[in-house]
Parts: sequence; structure tokens; C-alpha cells
Amino acid sequence: MKLRILKSAVTNPWFNLATEDWIFNTLNPDSHTLFLWRNSETVVIGRSQNPWVECKTDKMEADDVFLARRQSGGGAVFHDLGNTNFTFLSPSDAYDQEANFTIIINALKKLGIDATLSGRNDMQVGDRKISGSAFKHAADRSFHHGTLLVNANMQKLGDYLNPHLLKLKAKGIKSVRARVANLVDFNETINHETLSEAIIEAFCEYHGETAQVEQLDEASLAKQPTLNAYYQQMADWDWRFGKTPEFTHHIETRFDWGMMDVHIDVKQAMITEVVIFSDALNVELIDLLKNTLTGVKYNKPEIKNKLDDLAKTQPELVAQVSDFEKWLVGEMEG
Repeated sequence: MKLRILKSAVTNPWFNLATEDWIFNTLNPDSHTLFLWRNSETVVIGRSQNPWVECKTDKMEADDVFLARRQSGGGAVFHDLGNTNFTFLSPSDAYDQEANFTIIINALKKLGIDATLSGRNDMQVGDRKISGSAFKHAADRSFHHGTLLVNANMQKLGDYLNPHLLKLKAKGIKSVRARVANLVDFNETINHETLSEAIIEAFCEYHGETAQVEQLDEASLAKQPTLNAYYQQMADWDWRFGKTPEFTHHIETRFDWGMMDVHIDVKQAMITEVVIFSDALNVELIDLLKNTLTGVKYNKPEIKNKLDDLAKTQPELVAQVSDFEKWLVGEMEG
């Protein structure tokens, strides 16, 4: 069976994840395809995950860190230029998950690193995890995506993947943290290029074929309308946040004008219901807050704008609305 090797020169995660979807959904699955890529600083969450539970969205925004949601399952991971990502695509009748892991393990051996498969999804060196994988299958094709920690910034991994302790009762999948290590801990000369070369070599050796490496860049978007459509989806707020499983945000506090016990139900990143228990004397304030927030995106700027508008139309409630807005927006920082 022939081989196809693709390598991205782009570090925008939305482009690279869109390329994965383009490979999976559009390419003819008549060959074993290998795609190699890496991203600028990004938190990538699984298809069924909640970004507010998994990562500090406020800090990411302040630091210009991308948020991306992939099509496949699995947990949240931090990518930077110290990560090398690999994707295998094969026809269903020729797909061999164990072969894919063998190729990566063989590539690491070329670089003097002895890795082993751990469970179904991970690879490790000793007792330290250096790679995780996720999978997707269709009638005629199968897809295996994995990440290798080469020289990732472990401090930032902790900065962005350890969320504030919000009272979020979330449906969907939560990530399980594991002890991890960079490949440079075992071979200080390794980098993205040397690792990519080793993987390509091991890929060709395993299958007994060779193929020219196809370089992908932004010009690929113009040449491939389907790829561009996938890119637009990956970059869209509604995909990254709106596809979040249903959850409830429960917060409570006491102001000098009354106690507030607030339950916000969120579905597809839209506030569907607000329940407020309060001993505040002004019942109208409570009803106005509930009505103002219902139907709004679970998004700090949107909520802030709505509450600012409420304060303008209710001058006698400006102080209370302002107190509530500052508190709620602050509690949403995750």
C-alpha cells in the first residue's frame, strides 16, 4: 500500500486541527497517511469537554494562548512549540493501532530513547508519560492522533490546565493528570525536526515504502476550499465554546444589601435558566437580573454588556447591579 506524508509549516492550532479533519473526511483512504505538526501555545480540549472546567480561560486570553476543541475525544492538553503532534490515517481494513505505536517507539529508539506502551492510549519512558493518543473511526477509515512532549514548558502546562475552583457541576469528560516528562530529559539534543525525521524514517521502514514529504502552509487553505471551511469552524467561538456540554455554575455571596445564591444553567455556552435565591428586599432586582442573563452567551464581555445596559435603564439600581456584575464576572474567571 502506498504512503503519504504531510508536514505542516504552520503553528496555528486551528489550521492544524482543520487539516486533521480535512485528512480524515476528505482524503482518499487508499494509503497510509502520516501528518506531522506542532502548535503555538494552545490548550486543546476534547470534543466533550468544558473549557471553563479544564483551563483558565481568563489567563489564556490575557496571554494570547489559543483555545482549540478537537473533533476526537480525550482530555485537555497544553501544546507549545515543544510538542510534536502525529496523526495516522489508514483504510479501516488496513488500520493497525499497535503498528502506529510501534512506529513511534521505533523512531524514539533511533534517538536513544526506550519508550513503552502504557495502557491503550499512552507511551512512557520509565514511569513518566511522554505521549497520549486519541482515536476516531469511520466506515472506511481510521484515525490515530498523538502528542509527544519534546521540550514543552511544564510550568505553563500547570498555569493553564489547573482551573480555578469554580462550583461547576459539569457533564462531559474531565481530564486526569499524569506524571509527565519531556523527551529532552532523556536526550538533550532532540527537537521537533530531528524527531519528525526519525518518525518519517520509521514510518517508511515499517511499511517498506517511501514517499515525498508534502509541506502544508497557509496557501493550502486557498487551494483547498474544504480545508478552509474546516479552518473557519475550528476558529469559530461557537465551536470552541458553544459545543460545551450542559453545565450549572453555582455561586453565592453576601452583599450589604442582601445574600445572593445564584444557579446558572448553561447549554451550548448559552445561559438557559437563572435561579436566584436571595433575602434582598428589592424583588424587582432579582427578576431583572434573571431576565437579563437568560439567553445570553456564557461569556464575560456579553454578560458585562447586558448588565451595563440594565444599569442604564434602572438608575435606582445602579449600585446593586454594579456589585452583582463585578462579583459574577470575577467568579467566571476560570
